[in-house]
Amino acid sequence: MRTTVPAHPSRVPGVRAMVAECLTRLRLPARRVDDAVLAAGELFTNALRHGSPGRGDTITVAIECDPRELRVSVADRSSALPTARTAGGAEESGRGLTIIAALSDDWGVAPADPGTTGKKVWFSMALQTVP
Repeated sequence: MRTTVPAHPSRVPGVRAMVAECLTRLRLPARRVDDAVLAAGELFTNALRHGSPGRGDTITVAIECDPRELRVSVADRSSALPTARTAGGAEESGRGLTIIAALSDDWGVAPADPGTTGKKVWFSMALQTVP
């Protein structure tokens, strides 16, 4: 599944709902769905704040799933790499990457798709343990 949406805060609930619907249709365990929805929402919010602040910008959300792994990526137009930081107790932001790291098995940054600018930030979750 892949979709491109306007880079606007009003789109966060819709992105979360879309991820939840897609993963529920794939019959993933409810706990994995909940974790993936939260992590995807964090990626989308980070892309809004740091990657696509311009009017008219878009953000692309992609979900790839096979029997062993789920991978969600969010692409924005900024080439600036995300950096994890330690937020103070009273700060209202600064925990997104920490949340993503806690909920996923791995996360990282990939180059933008050919012909586009920016980057993709992704996370993955194992769906089965490998014997």
